Amino acid sequence: MKRPGHHVSLLACAAISMLFCQNASARITVACAANMQYAMEELKNSAAAKGDSIQAVYGASGNLLTQIKNGAPFDIFLSADEACPESLWTSGEAASPPEVYAYGKLVLWTIKPINLQPGLAALFDSAVRTIAVPDPKIAPYGKAAMAALAKAGIYSRVASRLVFGENIGQTAQYIVTGAADAGFNAEAIVLSRPMKGKGTWTVIDSALYPPIAQAAVLCRFGKEHHDGEAQRFMAFLYSANGRALLARYGFRTP
Repeated sequence: MKRPGHHVSLLACAAISMLFCQNASARITVACAANMQYAMEELKNSAAAKGDSIQAVYGASGNLLTQIKNGAPFDIFLSADEACPESLWTSGEAASPPEVYAYGKLVLWTIKPINLQPGLAALFDSAVRTIAVPDPKIAPYGKAAMAALAKAGIYSRVASRLVFGENIGQTAQYIVTGAADAGFNAEAIVLSRPMKGKGTWTVIDSALYPPIAQAAVLCRFGKEHHDGEAQRFMAFLYSANGRALLARYGFRTP
């Protein structure tokens, strides 16, 4: 198993932080799973129209969890799983129990002339020499990809060709730049405006991996410092308008 550019991962993380941590004077800060970055930009715009200013910090859910536990001043945590928000609730660092806001879909994606109609069997195409996967240790979509490969009975046949991104955003870059021949990602990413029309993709059979239930929590910091603004954002996220926005990115909502 390989990690392309692993020796520059710290620089990559710094670059991602500089790219995604916008509007430093924002009233509240949302720690947001990277698969939600494009949907989150729309959520931010909707909040701004109502007078609330929001800063979003994107990354792998496991990394964001670690940052919060180390004292990062995040008001809200939108994770790509239930386990990370549950950990905050159990440790007393969340002001309310986690609540699922969306269910994600795993896709296989390539920009190269590779036929993906066979689904996971497409990974045996001789043109697929490298397969990008979000780091399964910290990225829920990476865990889902590994589960799909295992359940399909092909993990051992492709393991030597797997390359791991720090999060789903970096994994998308491996795919769209051609650094990886194909890779796993979130449907929310391939449906986003910046990624539309880039290559081809297919949805992975959901029976091959556990449901990707994405949950949110109001962090203790948010409750103590920006409760009103944070509660308004959470209310919008779970509203009919919020659910309709998420549905446009391929999410199934509760």
